Amino acid sequence: MAEINNTGRELDWNDTIEHDGAFVVLPAGDYPFIVTRFERGRHNGSEKLSACNMAIVTLDVSDPVSGQTATVTENLPLHTKMEWKLCQFFTSIGLRKSGERLQMDWPRVIGAHGWCRLIINRWTGQRDGREMENNRVDKFLAPDEAPATSPAQPAAPVQASASAWKAGTF
Repeated sequence: MAEINNTGRELDWNDTIEHDGAFVVLPAGDYPFIVTRFERGRHNGSEKLSACNMAIVTLDVSDPVSGQTATVTENLPLHTKMEWKLCQFFTSIGLRKSGERLQMDWPRVIGAHGWCRLIINRWTGQRDGREMENNRVDKFLAPDEAPATSPAQPAAPVQASASAWKAGTF
């Protein structure tokens, strides 16, 4: 499950504080990202997936239109059932071509750029019953699936719905 994860730093007893703790949830759509953190973790196993190693990647996902950035943490289980998602990730950041065999090179992912399709993940908090939401990666996009952008004019996020596409429109 994706979750918010800000690395941050330890505060001193006399530090000045100002940020109220709000985090950004971007609308569902296609966005550029940069990998800012990689951790080795472990999936403890579930009904659908046996115990295995797991890569935990933190992405800064930016909305070129609003200028906002959401931090999204994505778990990538190292399991044959999840090989498709690992392939999507490495293809998205340009370390693999579609259909190519690749030995995963995790030290190279920090600082890598790519595109992803975000969805909004909604759940009910267990402690207080409040409705909560955050962003989650639905798909890592291959370079040829990413929206075309130019440095002078960033593309607006492409909404993840069938109505965003119109035949004959360029």
